[in-house]
Amino acid sequence: MNADIRELLLSGGIDIDAMLDRCMGNEALLERLLKKFPVDRSYSYLVEALQNGDENAAVDASHTLKGVAGNLSIKDLYTLVDSQVQALRNHNMDAALSIMPDITLKYNNAVNAIQRAFN
Repeated sequence: MNADIRELLLSGGIDIDAMLDRCMGNEALLERLLKKFPVDRSYSYLVEALQNGDENAAVDASHTLKGVAGNLSIKDLYTLVDSQVQALRNHNMDAALSIMPDITLKYNNAVNAIQRAFN
């Protein structure tokens, strides 16, 4: 992986070394998996569920996004969404909503970095 792509992905909050370990050093696999993140619908499902006040759907979407972020080594996003999942499971919608601006920022940073790196 060239240094420019590596820096772009790091700037998006992606732990490249952890992701490469997960992909057994296969950079083509890393790229293929990361390219799927911008089209994954879990973030948009989360936004929709929160806008509709649907706590059950929000838990499902948040949990799914947490898993996707974890599998792709987007660590800051993972940590935030993990906190949100806990808030939702504790029926604390206010806390879950208060985390959304930070989740949105980290999500957008990751998407933008991935798109800039591979498009």
